[in-house]
Amino acid sequence: MFIKQNTLESLQSRLQELAAGQVRVEVESSKIYDLLLQFQTRQLQLQHANPLNRFGRRCFSQSDEDGITLEILRRLGVEKGTFAEIGVGDGRENNTLVLAALGWQGFWVGGEPLAYELSENKRLKFFNGWVNLDNLGGFVESGLTFLNKPQVDVLSLDLDGNDYYLIEQLLEKGLHAKLFIVEYNAKFLPPIEFCIDYNPQHAWAGDDYFGASLTSFVKLFKRFDYTLVCCNSHSGANAFFVHNAHIQYFSDIPTDINALYVEPRYFLANKFGHPVSIQTIKQVLK
Repeated sequence: MFIKQNTLESLQSRLQELAAGQVRVEVESSKIYDLLLQFQTRQLQLQHANPLNRFGRRCFSQSDEDGITLEILRRLGVEKGTFAEIGVGDGRENNTLVLAALGWQGFWVGGEPLAYELSENKRLKFFNGWVNLDNLGGFVESGLTFLNKPQVDVLSLDLDGNDYYLIEQLLEKGLHAKLFIVEYNAKFLPPIEFCIDYNPQHAWAGDDYFGASLTSFVKLFKRFDYTLVCCNSHSGANAFFVHNAHIQYFSDIPTDINALYVEPRYFLANKFGHPVSIQTIKQVLK
């Protein structure tokens, strides 16, 4: 039995219509998901016991870290300073690109090549290499030489692994930024202490074996006179520590770690504004 040509064409046309409809459904579902996530994030920010969470906004950060960073710096009175970030991806999404866009000077360190060239930039220097305890000091020393500064105002570190040990070394060697931003393993709620074993070749496998718990970081930073002031509401991924020399500007912040802790919320929005353009980054880095 043979299928008539017009019947076959009709079936093919209907299948194409169904496929297009499925695509439309998926697109609309994605839009609804993002709207719900945006609403939920804003509600969590507004309802959080920590007033800093209400400032959460995104420009170049993965979620709402940029807004929190800028509010902390506003309180510190730092308008145009210096930064360092260790673990910057390809340079299109990280915690300090927003500071570079504001005219700050800084340096980046990372194992992944950047998506654009920085060799001629006089405000920002990139050092490419796999970071471990043996070479971290060299990278930082080279970065500070580039800046011609003994310290930086902001230091962010996110390497999905040996973060605790690298932060500890930086603090022990006297690098005392006004603000530290570190990724914590939010699975381990307070008062659990957790830290992976140091492994210079550690590569994150996409599971829960990475970094250190919030409690472990709080105890580490306390040894060097730093206080936890915020965990970002959107994702529960980054913790913000301020040196106690400036803690008077944060008298409205809860002191209980349980009031500051944010559980893991790794369901990030599918879309935030338009995709990042390399031309946009080049423009803000001029």
